[in-house]
Amino acid sequence: MDRIAITGGAPLKGAIPIYGAKNSALKLQAAALLSPDPLILDNMPDLADTRFMVQLLASLGVEITWIKETRTLRLHAAEIGSTIAPYDQVRKMRASFNVLGPLLARVGHATVSLPGGCAIGARPVDLHLKAFEAMGADIHIEQGYVKAAALRGLKGAEIAFPFVSVGATEHAMLAAVLAHGDTVLKNAAREPEIVDLADCLNAMGARIEGAGTDEIGIRGVTSLKGAAHRVVADRIETGTYALAVATAGGDVLLEGARADHLQALIELLGAAGVAVESEPRGLRIRRNGGRIQPVDFETEPHPGFPTDLQAQAMAMLCSADGRSRIRETIFENRFMHAPELARLGAQIAVHGNEAVVTGVERLIGAPVMATDLRASVSLVIAGLAAEGQTVVNRVYHLDRGFEKLEAKLAACGAQIERQKED
Repeated sequence: MDRIAITGGAPLKGAIPIYGAKNSALKLQAAALLSPDPLILDNMPDLADTRFMVQLLASLGVEITWIKETRTLRLHAAEIGSTIAPYDQVRKMRASFNVLGPLLARVGHATVSLPGGCAIGARPVDLHLKAFEAMGADIHIEQGYVKAAALRGLKGAEIAFPFVSVGATEHAMLAAVLAHGDTVLKNAAREPEIVDLADCLNAMGARIEGAGTDEIGIRGVTSLKGAAHRVVADRIETGTYALAVATAGGDVLLEGARADHLQALIELLGAAGVAVESEPRGLRIRRNGGRIQPVDFETEPHPGFPTDLQAQAMAMLCSADGRSRIRETIFENRFMHAPELARLGAQIAVHGNEAVVTGVERLIGAPVMATDLRASVSLVIAGLAAEGQTVVNRVYHLDRGFEKLEAKLAACGAQIERQKED
């Protein structure tokens, strides 16, 4: 198993390219099941999770061509060879559960294992299944598998989500595009990845309006065609590197980054004393001298502060000149990185869904353990600012969401390397 060793204290200077959004790419891959024609996805990130999804789609009969040099993935589901997504595949990554809706919409039935994924709370799929039931599907759960059938096709429905769920919104969209009649999703998620999925589905011939608002209208069509689509830039990767520069200091251009997708983070960085400027090529992050200022924030659905950047922001605030409060409102159990940050000398008090971070003048390197994807990269960020060496163990979590992390940071002056555990 790999680990990452960081010797802190070096400011970051240079440019970092931002790749396609993992959270969008996975749902776009699933969309290939909806059409017998090829779907070509550009700017595809090469991650453990996207590779898992490719393996699953191949097992369902999808022909795969992935030209990694050009970041182009071609998916051709001319025939659906299987409608069963087994536990051994789905347990690796919960987003693979999103093959259920497209299979149900195109073939009329599917058997998909309940998902696995990061250990950050229950994250149930109840809302997904209730949406399919509202569209006329017959749902049964047996021995850890969801068995769904709509042999006469799905029907349009009005679906009001009791709370905002990105996964349920996307999954309902993937099913509703081939349903008979109109579907309305109320209290829908508004994330940029929702808009990206809608843009791709519309390019395939779907009729979706309102993506990016809290009400999405979908007029079902009888079939979808092939299309070419470029995966939107990853705002979480963007935010992670922005927070890394803020923590370590320096001046870095994040190439291809979109400021309009990260207003809440940009405001937080500004309040912390970090300069953020939009340029034609992307987003420039600068912090030269002076300690980070303390900032209070809470995670919220988009356009609020993303829960997927909470751990990274906490790492930055560990070195702030004062006390910060962080309130996590999206997922329970998402402060598991706090005890590991404390091993570096951070002062963090966790009370339920709130953490109080009292900044220290310096962090000291130590061996730490990654608990989930975002937690793992928060430890890397803290290590960039810590004195001495920090070794982050169990980095397979990190490989699920960040491509070439060490290379990108090293190119900007970080002293960082991947090692094989003894």
